[in-house]
Amino acid sequence: MHWRRSAAEYERGKGKGNRDALRRLVAGGATPGLLAYSGGAPVGWCAVAPREAYPRLERARVLKRIDDRPVWSVVCLFVAKECRRRGVSVALLEAAAAFAASRGARILEGYPVEPRGAMPDPFAWTGTAAAFRAAGFREAARGSPTRPIMRRALGRGG
Repeated sequence: MHWRRSAAEYERGKGKGNRDALRRLVAGGATPGLLAYSGGAPVGWCAVAPREAYPRLERARVLKRIDDRPVWSVVCLFVAKECRRRGVSVALLEAAAAFAASRGARILEGYPVEPRGAMPDPFAWTGTAAAFRAAGFREAARGSPTRPIMRRALGRGG
């Protein structure tokens, strides 16, 4: 819910409030993201939707729009600790591309981190540039030294 709510709303809703807001989205028929499973248990999450679904992203200076083309955005990736470095992020990104394309998207965009040194895994909650590259994304712009904006063309016109 970080990208879907203002900073103040997100802070006020920390914990139960944000979980309830996500539940309301799903109950209303929205698909706010995708889950990855291993052996029947969820091991990963990828938030994906049209960029307009993320008002906070629209106000992010470093991640500002690079053109006026309509895009879908991947704004969050999470993989359970015991499943990291096993390709789950790449699989989620590939699934996000298929999901967005099935809903008419022509471009999928992501905002990963590309740290200059070691970084604790939890700080890479928007994904890593390496995972995006492995899933067929290309750097389209760079708002800061460590934050590329990556895109993947989907179908025709992407």
